[in-house]
Amino acid sequence: MQESIKSIFTESIQAQIAAGEVLPDALESAAFTIVQGLINGNKLLCCGADNCHMLAEHMAGLLVNFYETERPCLPAVALAQTSVHLGQSTTSDDADRFSRQVRAFAQQGDLLLVIAVNGNEKDIVSAAEAALTKDMKVIALVGDDGGELTGLLGPSDVEIRVPSKRPSRIVESHLFIIHCLSQLIDNALFPQGEQ
Repeated sequence: MQESIKSIFTESIQAQIAAGEVLPDALESAAFTIVQGLINGNKLLCCGADNCHMLAEHMAGLLVNFYETERPCLPAVALAQTSVHLGQSTTSDDADRFSRQVRAFAQQGDLLLVIAVNGNEKDIVSAAEAALTKDMKVIALVGDDGGELTGLLGPSDVEIRVPSKRPSRIVESHLFIIHCLSQLIDNALFPQGEQ
């Protein structure tokens, strides 16, 4: 069993090394996009597929509160994962649960951060489509080949695609990416001297 445990750690480390080789440009672009949006008085809306929504909540919480150093609040919100309808019955995986919130709450210039494993999750694709109809920039954290989500993104959007097909490795990398973005945003908006 211990060899299996070591193998899991090794695979995770190798996935992080691979991500570290291919993602710096995308991370820099995403951080710059978020910083510019916040400076311009806009907010970041965050949502994630079922297995990633806690990461969207975590990102919004890090901006509203703080990452490692106390600083003023930044405007970010995680979209609600559940929908309430009194009319027709819907399922918990309602494909419109995030897109309706984007249409209701987003203003032009706001940003949407979507987090998915393979980019084919219907609720995430719908949210990105809704954001694009409002001229919002989309930052997509995704893995595998990026799926349908990748095809929606334009030149002003940012794709951060983890180079892995394993859902567990992708989600682990997403958490690391969120922490990296939080640090980059804090460093840009609230420089503390030498880091």
